[in-house]
Amino acid sequence: MTDATDTEACLALLKQGDFDRYLTCLFSPPEHRSALAALFAFNLEIVRTPALVSEPMIGDIRLQWWRDVLNGERQEEANAHPVAAPLMNTLARYSLPVQALLDLIDARVFDLYHDLMPTENDVEAYCGETTSSLFRLASIILSKGQEIASADVSGHAGVAVGLTSILRALPWHAARGQIFLSVERMDRFGVKAEDIRTRQALPELLKALADLRHKIRYHLSEAETALLSTPDTLKPAFLSLVTVVPQLRQMDDRDYNPFTTPIISSRLASLYRYWRRARMIKA
Repeated sequence: MTDATDTEACLALLKQGDFDRYLTCLFSPPEHRSALAALFAFNLEIVRTPALVSEPMIGDIRLQWWRDVLNGERQEEANAHPVAAPLMNTLARYSLPVQALLDLIDARVFDLYHDLMPTENDVEAYCGETTSSLFRLASIILSKGQEIASADVSGHAGVAVGLTSILRALPWHAARGQIFLSVERMDRFGVKAEDIRTRQALPELLKALADLRHKIRYHLSEAETALLSTPDTLKPAFLSLVTVVPQLRQMDDRDYNPFTTPIISSRLASLYRYWRRARMIKA
């Protein structure tokens, strides 16, 4: 396939499966759009693995294929793959750290099983190796292969967006018997794992989630502060921060039920938010 065809394929995947990062690509400089699309499409391939497999072992095999590709193996298969091929070209073009992608895959192994994260630090580390890593890699692409953005902006942005995604996905995770809240948080608020798995919106859980939203707002504030000293050329990498506050406001509603209240934003509303933030960057 041509580079243009690769980019179209990656953007099509994102438009369907990760609209926020699709918009990040659209509002980023055209010369880096194909690289961002490849990076984000790779992430989507990893994220959606649990939904595509019938048992964890099959998911492990799928993730191992991506490890092999990143380690330079399976070249013939990678060259024919609509995401792997442009991803490997992007890695070479921008000298992206392969280890960051390998760490992302390793972190996502957690998604395949029903284990619990012991502490709040474990949850933040998970967000760091997944979402923060994507912010970091996207900023490297926008800086043409240099690492200019501070670790603070990527770190805080990743925790804010990552934790918000965990809250949004709570009904889906619970239906699969998975829990992304830490044991430490559940113990502190008296939340029982079985109550989450049986989708009971008890007062203890609501308090635990409200406190988590408070933490998200702290990380969002820290990320926005760090962005003030970030070069404008890198700021498109962090456009998805505009999604956090609207989602948290829906969760703040008095009638919010974490298992039944849909946290939604129309594509038109999202497009407007991204456009407005992108326009502010250029102003």
